[in-house]
Amino acid sequence: MILLGSTGSIGVNALKIAEQFHLSVDTLVAGRNISLLNEQIKRHNPKRVVVMREADRPLVDHPHVRSGEEAILHAIEESSSQHVVNALVGFAGFRPTLKALECGKKIALANKESLVVGGAFVDTSTIVPIDSEHFGLWYLNQGERQIDRMVVTASGGAFRDWPLNKLSGATLDDALKHPNWSMGQKITIDSASMVNKLFELLEARWLFGEGEYDALIETKSLIHALIDYTDGSTTAHFAYADMRLPIAYALMGKVDKPIVDRIDLTRIGGLEFRPIEQERYPVWEIKNDLLKNPAKGVIVNAANEVAIERFIAGEIGFLDISSSILCAYNSFHAVPESVEAIFAMDEQVRSFVRGLSCERF
Repeated sequence: MILLGSTGSIGVNALKIAEQFHLSVDTLVAGRNISLLNEQIKRHNPKRVVVMREADRPLVDHPHVRSGEEAILHAIEESSSQHVVNALVGFAGFRPTLKALECGKKIALANKESLVVGGAFVDTSTIVPIDSEHFGLWYLNQGERQIDRMVVTASGGAFRDWPLNKLSGATLDDALKHPNWSMGQKITIDSASMVNKLFELLEARWLFGEGEYDALIETKSLIHALIDYTDGSTTAHFAYADMRLPIAYALMGKVDKPIVDRIDLTRIGGLEFRPIEQERYPVWEIKNDLLKNPAKGVIVNAANEVAIERFIAGEIGFLDISSSILCAYNSFHAVPESVEAIFAMDEQVRSFVRGLSCERF
């Protein structure tokens, strides 16, 4: 496989699956965790390695190391491997997805931004989702029954139990205290704001086509997806939150070995479901409009990435992330009609959000 984002949680789990099923690793692409990357190189002996920063290149224990976005694209093009696991974070994963498709490779996709910003230009027929929610929808959608609605679940993030009047004072440390598990900085903040679930609904719309999509909070994160059928019945996908399960299916196609422990329902106790309320998660205001106008995903993504950068830098408050997104969403109305237009709009929105003053919120 070609593994983009090898030192993140999905990359680490992808390498566990590679070991379990004796899959070779052709290419590793990593960020700044060079010590972990060197351990992965020693264990999996890839043909080529790419890091994001040129300054890190001399620190990598491999004879064929390159750096930067262009090097990622060249590695995808040069590799004879037909499987790409794209676990890069953010907009940076979009071009590699396009390159992999151009090269006729099959993509195991965790980089939801590839579909959020450019779903109209991505051939999903060669994409297998490895987010647990979309894997759950795919897993349930294997029969011939007519579907009324697809639903993904959310944990609720760091502030699901906070008094609403305290959210304006939430700090970065507060936002990173996920109630269920430890994740990367950006995805944890996206979970707290509910932007990640907005993105997952949009991703589902591109993966499974037009239809009705929604989300709800399931506080234990044991149910990842539900499907409502026309006959009035509903099915749910239960599994422990372990990325090895969707990754195994994405790489192997069919899995006949145990991957995760089965949930013992008698030991769970109870499950709690909650609606996603706009008062707590202001970005939910645009959910329905965004699903009707999915090409506007590039606006939401660009605004979110810049707003998170400003929040981390201490320039704006937590609630200002949502305010920035809503302000940008209501200020840009053009729909990109080409891949080039997506990149141009991305730059325009980023510049706009960087220039927002606190008085606009």
